[in-house]
Amino acid sequence: MSTDNRQKKIAILGDLTGYGRCALTVSLPLLSAHGFQACPVPTAILSNHTGFPSFFMEDYTDKLPSFFAEWEKLSLSFDGILTGFLGSVKQVDLVIEFIQRFRTSTTQIIVDPVMGDNGSPYQTFTKKHCREMKKLVTLADILTPNITEACLLTDTPYKEHFSKKELLTLAETLIPKNGQKLVITGLLLKDRIGSFYAVRNTDGTLSSGMTANKKITGLRCGTGDVFSSLIAADALLQKDFPASVKSSGRFVCKCLNASAKRGIEEQNGVCFEEFMSLKR
Repeated sequence: MSTDNRQKKIAILGDLTGYGRCALTVSLPLLSAHGFQACPVPTAILSNHTGFPSFFMEDYTDKLPSFFAEWEKLSLSFDGILTGFLGSVKQVDLVIEFIQRFRTSTTQIIVDPVMGDNGSPYQTFTKKHCREMKKLVTLADILTPNITEACLLTDTPYKEHFSKKELLTLAETLIPKNGQKLVITGLLLKDRIGSFYAVRNTDGTLSSGMTANKKITGLRCGTGDVFSSLIAADALLQKDFPASVKSSGRFVCKCLNASAKRGIEEQNGVCFEEFMSLKR
């Protein structure tokens, strides 16, 4: 059989959360719906995400080397690797090792550097954790931080509003290699939420742009996971990057609207399921 007809595989590294629609429980169905074999690498197992008053969690950090070893016995490689929330310095180092072991010359590496929001890092993130994340993002073909995470990764003081020139400065630091792509989400634009995207051209210059969607009140978990999963899917489909950023943002906005209309509690994320078969 021609390799052109082979089903593409994407490895997804993140936590498996039973209730709350985030991480692997978002990425697996979305990437499968695009026709890929989605291969999960669970970094932790949770009954529900940590935004609830209580939860059960089993950390899988110490089990990952054995997990990787079995896949290596199978001589696996992947067309895409997507990384999300990593709860410890050791997990970041293990994910770097995973990428180095299982990527090929054509593998698309999509890194969602889940580190913080609203101007602050998550409580679990130490300075050492942040330093290791800076190593991970250098391996990315596509990087999808929110504005808080972009600031953390570049040691830039956070503020609510950034000019186009300031966003370009962030991009210059975050994507130094030719061919790298970046989208910074969560930009406040009056009654809209913006995303700034940039691509490092072969001549070293940056191409960039901005897209925005209606701001919908209320914080919902998992929206970043939806967005990064769609960006990853489009990368494997070789879709135009600016078009991917725009359509992925529209999809998230559609899910947010539907969730609000249905009265779904914010802790339970967004109801993306009914829209998976729709073209973006």
